[in-house]
Amino acid sequence: MIQVSAPVQARTRNFCVIAHIDHGKSTLADRMLELTATLSQREMRDQVLDSMDLERERGITIKAHPVRMLHEVDGQTYALNLIDTPGHADFSYEVSRSLAACEGAVLLVDATQGIEAQTLANAYAAIELDLTIVPVVNKTDLPTARTDEVSRELADFIGVDPSEVLRVSAKTGRGVMELLDHVVAETPPPPGRAAAPLRALVFDSSYDQHRGVVAYVRVVDGRLERGARLRLVQAGTRAEAVEVGVFVPTRQRKDVLHAGEVGFVATGLKDAHDVPAGDTVSTGDAADVDPLPGYRQPKPLVFAGLYPTDSDAYHDLRGALERLRLNDPALTFQPEKSLALGFGFRAGFLGVLHMDIVRERLEREFDLELVITTPQVEFEVEARDGSVSQLDSPADFPDSSQIAEIREPWMRLSVITPTAHIGAVNELLANRRGQHHRMEHVEPTRVLIEYDLPLAEMLTGFVDALKSVSRGYASLDYTFLGYRPADLVRLDIRVNGQVVDALSTIVLRQRAAVIGRDLALRIKREIPRQLFEVAVQAAIGARIVARETVRAQRKDVLAKCYGRDVSRKKKLLESQKSGKQRLKRVGRVDIPQEAFSAVLKLGTAGGR
Repeated sequence: MIQVSAPVQARTRNFCVIAHIDHGKSTLADRMLELTATLSQREMRDQVLDSMDLERERGITIKAHPVRMLHEVDGQTYALNLIDTPGHADFSYEVSRSLAACEGAVLLVDATQGIEAQTLANAYAAIELDLTIVPVVNKTDLPTARTDEVSRELADFIGVDPSEVLRVSAKTGRGVMELLDHVVAETPPPPGRAAAPLRALVFDSSYDQHRGVVAYVRVVDGRLERGARLRLVQAGTRAEAVEVGVFVPTRQRKDVLHAGEVGFVATGLKDAHDVPAGDTVSTGDAADVDPLPGYRQPKPLVFAGLYPTDSDAYHDLRGALERLRLNDPALTFQPEKSLALGFGFRAGFLGVLHMDIVRERLEREFDLELVITTPQVEFEVEARDGSVSQLDSPADFPDSSQIAEIREPWMRLSVITPTAHIGAVNELLANRRGQHHRMEHVEPTRVLIEYDLPLAEMLTGFVDALKSVSRGYASLDYTFLGYRPADLVRLDIRVNGQVVDALSTIVLRQRAAVIGRDLALRIKREIPRQLFEVAVQAAIGARIVARETVRAQRKDVLAKCYGRDVSRKKKLLESQKSGKQRLKRVGRVDIPQEAFSAVLKLGTAGGR
């Protein structure tokens, strides 16, 4: 195997690939690994860095993946540490953590699509960190590629000459070796003091059954040696470097990681909280080590209840959530209890896609069967005494007499769409309580539209509606703005007179009746018919705003009654009628899981 020549820092380059969804990040990483012989032809497969089955099936990157490649330029061998990053806005915190471990960023743009919303967001994040930007246009081999046009567009955005924009085809490998040469030439070597005490930034982690928590680190100063006694500066945790090494892309052991290198250290620790992302790893005997700038803790924006269908699986669900939270700090959870669903957890997510990914990982990787409740955003509630509290569950909604003001979260949306769909996109956003911010052309045929929009309007059905009105051409990015006042109420669902707390939701007062009618109708369709009439009601406090009725299932009590004895028939029918009245008073209605799923499918056109 080729060895990196000394000095290590001068022959090291740390960079990541950032792009919009489906612009070819993972395919480009595949070609880099193949052309640098990091993996053999036998080991190669599509999306090799996307280790989860869920990533390959959905065709998206969920977790950032580091890998070390060796590349020779003019007789010198360089170690290139690549971090492949996600493209979806829900996983932008993964991108920010990866950028902090790099000096350069390959900004990838699809030659058939041009600059998209997430391209802008990722580029701005890289520029804020003063990273060297390498502009690249991908998919130049496609017959529909607009290579010259997109190259000019990207050059104008970055502020460089169009000749400096590289053109590659990640699928065929054309131009990829030249891109690697360019990364070596343009990306500066990592700074750091080789002789200083150890300081390494934890940018991710995973769990190994035999080695405990494995921290993914970027060594900034000093040396990280196998067997060294370690200390995490902020957490105060002490551990031993059981194993250190690099990713190729599987873990490969080394005796030492030098300043500037990206790799891993196995700590032997069993608790994920002992090695938080953003902490600084130092040696156990080093005193007065200044911690490295870490990360802002990602703030969950969407909350939902997670309940096992089998109550005995509660502890299994807790363990699974703990494992997922190890390398997903955006996931939060705390125990809660529902009268309808039993014991479960109130979990926080960065968005609806993040919620869907976590649910599917729990079901696939941990073999759990779950019921997930209606997603909610987190509200700010100001009480009449001036105190302010956070509210993320309808069950905690205070009495209206105690509320001075409720505020809901708002987002700044950036939508890039063809000019032909400007009217339809504006109408969609306006119907969802959007407030127009600005609009500008990013190129003659496409426009950037910015709106301020309540996050509650984006929870279900929004992305599908946007794709529908733009015929699939619109791209979306969003950032959190802050909280604004809103007239909100708790909408309860009553089945047979009993409130089903798991189906309660928080909605705008003026749209409560519309949403309640839709909810009641959907739930009515899922509840099997009983021997008595069942009322499904939507209510705000004691006021009923909508009602649907599940008609009673009629039992033929006259089936065995023969002859023309009318009095006998009347007696049987009266007995059936009184029995139904008794059942209605004491009967219990079991609500199937499909009813909860029906609520999740409710669109937000009504303004939830």
